Amino acid sequence: MKKSGRGGLRHQLRLASRAALAALPTSWRFALYRGLVDCEPALGEDFQLKIAETQDELEACFALLHDAYVASGFMRPHPSGLRATPYHALPTTTTLCAKMGERVVGTLSIVREGVFGFPMQSAFDITAVRAKEGRIAEISALAVHPAYRKTGGTILFPLMKFMYEYCTRYFDTRHLLIAVNPNKIEMYESLLFFRRLTAQVVEKYDFANGAPAVGATLDLQEAPEIFRQAYARKPGRRNLHRYFVETTLPQIRFPAREWNTSNDPVLTPALLDHFFNRRTQGFDALDERRKLLLHSIYRGPQWAAVLPRLAPETAAGNHLRRHPRHTLKCPAALTPMEPPGNAQPITIIEISEQGFQARATQSLQIGQRCSVTAELANGLHSRVQAEVVRAASSDSGQLFGFRIDEPDPAWTQCSDWIDAA
Repeated sequence: MKKSGRGGLRHQLRLASRAALAALPTSWRFALYRGLVDCEPALGEDFQLKIAETQDELEACFALLHDAYVASGFMRPHPSGLRATPYHALPTTTTLCAKMGERVVGTLSIVREGVFGFPMQSAFDITAVRAKEGRIAEISALAVHPAYRKTGGTILFPLMKFMYEYCTRYFDTRHLLIAVNPNKIEMYESLLFFRRLTAQVVEKYDFANGAPAVGATLDLQEAPEIFRQAYARKPGRRNLHRYFVETTLPQIRFPAREWNTSNDPVLTPALLDHFFNRRTQGFDALDERRKLLLHSIYRGPQWAAVLPRLAPETAAGNHLRRHPRHTLKCPAALTPMEPPGNAQPITIIEISEQGFQARATQSLQIGQRCSVTAELANGLHSRVQAEVVRAASSDSGQLFGFRIDEPDPAWTQCSDWIDAA
């Protein structure tokens, strides 16, 4: 139906404004966008940013996301009124939310690479990002409540800042990936300096109901200096570098962690059952491989009761290694014993009672023996003797596997907690 009256005039003005902006050189257009940044650090006592962890919070996030995606044509309406994808069922995905009082007004999900990979990898080549050192996460499922979409960045910028701090401080992430509609990509390029993975637009991105999409990436280690160069001379609320890197938002509620973990799984058997069996029936669409991978993460009868059933032949051949629900980022020091050497820093990312896996910046030899001191939790240290038993390269640096001679009580306590989680 043709628009008329004031609504039609506003529509025509918007179209004319977009056409005028599109005619400007890219550098001018991006500078104009950056000049419109307005970051408000004083957000009121009722506002908070946190991980969505309760059933009500997750339900509100998935409902907000569903309505935003349906309105944009990125999905068909679902009878549940929710958008909960298989990636939301993984412990490597964290959903953030912005709340005004008890009302969820914004959400986004951070998908670190897990057993299902990334949503984007089905349509975009991320080989170049994988070739760089550091872990990767895809930013997905962004939605802001309609009542707050016309208030500039009132919700969006705090949510983005929370994401930035959570990824850099808590989620052991260096590279971000996004897949967005072509008419949104310039916001990420101009304000946050994302770089496109390729000049071409993916015309049909299945994860967004066949809508077109552009893929882009941001190196979080390089971002502070890029932001400083772009925003250092801008005043107050227009200085996005100061906002992201230096400003403290008291409204952010970071998770409390018992151990030095790098993810925050919140799903219980009851929550998995509620969202993926009862509300959305999302488990029904999984193939046998993905069902098996879920079983490799969630072990024990309480989980088996809510996970999708495996075909008899799949269950009989279930030899996948276990994937722990919790990932680690424990600072440690390694001192070679044979031959003697100087201490070097390493980061332990996975442990068991008899061994561990760690990232190291210096090369180690298979068979090399060493003494390792690790901070497994705040103030809780462990000291063990270990031998290097394997070496490999990964997208997060050089990885080494170690066998330990005898765990001390702190080590045993941590490995028992990992096994039971």
